[in-house]
Amino acid sequence: MLQEINTDTWHRKEIFDFFCGFDEPYFGITADVHVSKAYQCAKEKDISFFVYYLHCTLIAINQIDALKLRILETKPVIFDTIHASATINRLDGSFGFSFINFEEDLQVFNANFQQEADRIRTSTNLFPDRNGQDCVHLSALPWIKFTALSHARHFSIKDGIPKISFGKMTEINNEKVMPCSVHAHHGLADGRDIGLFFEALQQHSTGEKLINQCIRSPRKALFCIISASNSSISCHLALTFSSGAYNLAKSRNVR
Repeated sequence: MLQEINTDTWHRKEIFDFFCGFDEPYFGITADVHVSKAYQCAKEKDISFFVYYLHCTLIAINQIDALKLRILETKPVIFDTIHASATINRLDGSFGFSFINFEEDLQVFNANFQQEADRIRTSTNLFPDRNGQDCVHLSALPWIKFTALSHARHFSIKDGIPKISFGKMTEINNEKVMPCSVHAHHGLADGRDIGLFFEALQQHSTGEKLINQCIRSPRKALFCIISASNSSISCHLALTFSSGAYNLAKSRNVR
């Protein structure tokens, strides 16, 4: 299901119109995500780590309205649920695009993934039968610990679908970390929204509950994020998110 945004009353109308005029309206942010607990959970549940962090990613995406916005026929719309369109490799070195229906239940999502993986690996089709905009484009480069990434794109196609890529997992100070790159349409989302995504992703990857704490107590946002994790990404995002959360809370009269 989708709902068209009423641009006459939309608070982002001027921002949307401005960035839609760009040849390249997408911006990208890359940061490390701490995944030691996620990796351990995946092994304990006997589920592919790739499937596990895809599921965490979709949970995070579906919590943030800005990342559920898309552009249909030049107009912004918002979808109720966002699914996964992940690149899946074949044994011959080629790949296919998937469409994996999101389910909150990890086991059901894993079954959906396996069905799509089997379809891709037993066919030569590049695209899935379902190929809508109610998804996020996902890919993994487990061979490379990248610090930045760009995507091949048709600039003439105005879709607004976020593109998320994960890199090689390494260990730093006995903690497993993995780079994550997020590209989003600036007419639909801002850096604050990507910060919220990273915090939600870290929350679901480690079990930390950061978002609600910071929104409810914005003046303590810096403290609660840094004290919850010693990761560099959490500390860095705290510096930007705390002031953003405070301003958001003020606008909503949160105390």
